[in-house]
Amino acid sequence: MRFLTLVHGPAFAAGAVAVLVNRWGIGPLWYAGVGLLLFGLVARFVTTQAQRPPREGEPDAVAVGLPLTGSWTAHNSPATKVPSHTHALAQTYAIDLVSRPAPDPVWVWPIARRPAAYPAFGAPLLAPADARVVAVRDGHRDHLTRTSLPGLLYLLLEGFVRSLGRPRHLLGNHVVLDLGDGVHAVLAHARRGSVRVAAGDRIAAGEQVAECGNSGNSSEPHLHFQLMDGPDIALARGLRFSWRYQDDDGVEQDGVPPNGVTLTPVGTART
Repeated sequence: MRFLTLVHGPAFAAGAVAVLVNRWGIGPLWYAGVGLLLFGLVARFVTTQAQRPPREGEPDAVAVGLPLTGSWTAHNSPATKVPSHTHALAQTYAIDLVSRPAPDPVWVWPIARRPAAYPAFGAPLLAPADARVVAVRDGHRDHLTRTSLPGLLYLLLEGFVRSLGRPRHLLGNHVVLDLGDGVHAVLAHARRGSVRVAAGDRIAAGEQVAECGNSGNSSEPHLHFQLMDGPDIALARGLRFSWRYQDDDGVEQDGVPPNGVTLTPVGTART
């Protein structure tokens, strides 16, 4: 499975190039290109299905602390749809959190904005529980936003290209934490140069690990958060989680908010 996760993207890209540059009709190069395209698609399907959580006997939701302070709004929430993103890269129950108010999306102009125009940019990202740092990435740039129609179209193309490479191209700057008992957390799209921890570090719940940014496959500064059952995002399966938070009406809840609900943390649930 590890082999398939590494080669499906390059195989698909090589097949597409072979078909596009072929000028001799149906022949060896065309067959090679189509073969690589099919292999890439099948390998991607197999690896994605391998990361689908079991339909029966799935563990209960893991209670963790909200990795942010202040008020945030849920997007792409597993409380609204499962998978919230995709089964690939253990994102079955992942969630995106944005800060509002922020510049409104537009149809055409401005095509893009600097990430500093958004209140989420630079906000502290916190450890959701006592943990050991498994892996970090801190070299990806914080690109311009993609919230206009042309920007979103570009994001779709960009995301497809990123998906052909390693997971870090989608996650951008990120931190992977081992929370114990086989539970691992991912905090992604961090601001370049903001990661404060290194692999092997022991950290406490609520400790700052980075800042919110706009790196990787991101339309605007936000936090992508997920739990998974292993340290390798390309092989693990997503896990359900729950937060203790206050909703829009100030009512305390245990769980995950659906899309559009604004939440503020109540406390750290797991130590």
